[in-house]
Amino acid sequence: MTTRKRSSVMSHPLAIAATLVMAFALLLLVKGDAHAQADQHTGAAADQDSATTVTFNREVFQYNADGRRDPFVSLVKSSEIRPTLSDLRLTTIAFDPLGQNSVAVLRDLGTKEQYRVKVGTALGRMRVVRIDQKVVTFALEEFGFSRQETLAIGDTTIKRTP
Repeated sequence: MTTRKRSSVMSHPLAIAATLVMAFALLLLVKGDAHAQADQHTGAAADQDSATTVTFNREVFQYNADGRRDPFVSLVKSSEIRPTLSDLRLTTIAFDPLGQNSVAVLRDLGTKEQYRVKVGTALGRMRVVRIDQKVVTFALEEFGFSRQETLAIGDTTIKRTP
C-alpha cells in the first residue's frame, strides 16, 4: 500500500500570499479605526479648550496678455451689432436715375435715431449695396458669410399694435 502525502492548501505559494495580504489589510483597518477614534477624542478636547482656525487656500490665476487679446472679452462689440435690419424702417428715398447719388433715410425704431445712407455706407454689420426707387438692398456679413436682404418703404419686420 502506497501512502501519499496529503497536500495542504496552505502550502501553495498563492494561498500563503493571499493570507498575508488579508492579514495586512485587516491590521490597517483596525489601526485606521483606532486613529479615527483617537482623533475624535482629541478633537473634542481641543474644541473645548480653544476655537479652531480654518484656513482657505485659493488658487490665483493671472493672464499675461503680451500683445494677445483678452479671451474673456467678447469678439463682437455692441456698436457693431446695432442697428439690426429688423430695427430699421425705410422712410424716404431720394432716387437718382443714374444711380450715382441716391440717398435713403432710415429710422431705428428702438432708439428713434435717423440714418442717411448712400451706396457703400456701412451700418453696423450691414453695408448698403443698392438703392432703388422703393427698395434698399443690404449686404449682411455675419460669421464670415455674406447675404443680401432688402428693405422696402413702409416695410418693417416688427409688428406694431395701434
